[in-house]
Amino acid sequence: MKDRVVDPGMPSVTRDGVTIDYAVDGEPGEPTVLLLEGLGYGRWMWRWLAEALADDYEVLRPDNRGTGDSDAPEGPYTAAEMAADAAAVLDDRDADAAHVCGASMGGMIAQELALADDRVASLTLLCTSPGGDDATPTPPDVQKHISSAPEDAAPRERIRYLMEPAVSDGFYEREPELVDRIVDWRLAGDATPAGREAQAAAVAAFDASGRLDAVDVPTLVLHGTADRVLPAENAELLGELLPHADVDLFDGGPHLFFVEERERVNDRIRAFLGGVA
Repeated sequence: MKDRVVDPGMPSVTRDGVTIDYAVDGEPGEPTVLLLEGLGYGRWMWRWLAEALADDYEVLRPDNRGTGDSDAPEGPYTAAEMAADAAAVLDDRDADAAHVCGASMGGMIAQELALADDRVASLTLLCTSPGGDDATPTPPDVQKHISSAPEDAAPRERIRYLMEPAVSDGFYEREPELVDRIVDWRLAGDATPAGREAQAAAVAAFDASGRLDAVDVPTLVLHGTADRVLPAENAELLGELLPHADVDLFDGGPHLFFVEERERVNDRIRAFLGGVA
């Protein structure tokens, strides 16, 4: 992939003593798109969407606190806290408005940002949840899998093991070279173990369900129907709670459907942004 980065040194911003590192793709002065990553994942997860958007938008990809080159203060973290970090990135870029896209935990951060910051012009929420009592939680067998990664496994095998519930059956065999690259990117840029634990606390405590009627912006909700991490019922719930939501389900898509079906997902997001930006 050709990365079109405006700031070769990778800019950063410090808020309350915590430095957040971010990448910039595309051209300054274009409409701003802010991409918010999932639990433990580095900004590599947005490389395909950033490339698809960079001709028409300034694309910001911050690493959440605890991830990559961003600071990893002691946890637990909250989604609101990480939303404030994202707002600081917008401040640093002098962005008057931003189209915010978040996946999984990033979708939770995006919801908090939309509730707190009137610069959010639209939301794109992928494979995420509003939290609360009506949300469908991660199934127990998936929770058990994630918590039972063999401690003595080699780092590469441990990452592959942890990622299994997030991908479709056969993905490792269908795209072995891509899987190897993803493992490389995750080793280089994912959250530290302590950072991941602190982020997981934010996910566990997140609940925007009673507040989403205040989100008065166009919203696109995308979800794979075969998501084993955050089941697709959460997309339907978001569609009910958000006043201006359009829900689009990807048949058979796993949690990382935006990786496995990246061309379709990117086209759908580009079409949505083209209508609202």
